[in-house]
Amino acid sequence: MKLRAIIGIALVSAALAGCNMETTPDPTLSGKDREFMSLAPAGQPPGDYRRYIVDDPTGQKPGTITIDTFKNFLYYSLPNHKAIRYGVATGNEASGWTGEATIGKMAEWPHWMPPSDMLERWPHLRPTAEAGGLPGGPDNPLGARAMYLFQGSKDTMYRIHGTNEPELIGQHVSSGCIRMRDIDAIDLYNRVHLGTKVIVTDRPVT
Repeated sequence: MKLRAIIGIALVSAALAGCNMETTPDPTLSGKDREFMSLAPAGQPPGDYRRYIVDDPTGQKPGTITIDTFKNFLYYSLPNHKAIRYGVATGNEASGWTGEATIGKMAEWPHWMPPSDMLERWPHLRPTAEAGGLPGGPDNPLGARAMYLFQGSKDTMYRIHGTNEPELIGQHVSSGCIRMRDIDAIDLYNRVHLGTKVIVTDRPVT
């Protein structure tokens, strides 16, 4: 196991020991959501990476998203110094991205087109790209929702999105995007709007 992962697990355990957490109910699903999610790959992340309301460690204004790619948590800041904390999967050390952005586009069960850098690494995806990409659905790697990160008017090509590999939540496995369980992606999607501020950091949020 990499040193980064070992340190991350230790920090998560320490944070949980002193963290006042409460669960939050699942969002209401549309008929399409229920149909597609019933067909999506099954899998659950460790309990630490489920959705909880916690004391907000970010110091950000309500409505801000802060993503801690070191410990693989996404925080959505609420009033009264609280936050909803979601478990996420993030990029490995070679693919990680950090910075500030805003949500510039939102989509339900989004279409997916493999980006050019991914096609270079994984040529087996070329037939998918040549066919025009993959339509939204239970096998789509973007999952139930996608929130596209922009800097000004420029698309960073990074997204916060659902996943068809929920068992990998909590790990550094993506190509730089922020993966969430589909139910969590829907929950966050329902809370944000175009222009929502997003901060992505590779330092632990304390």
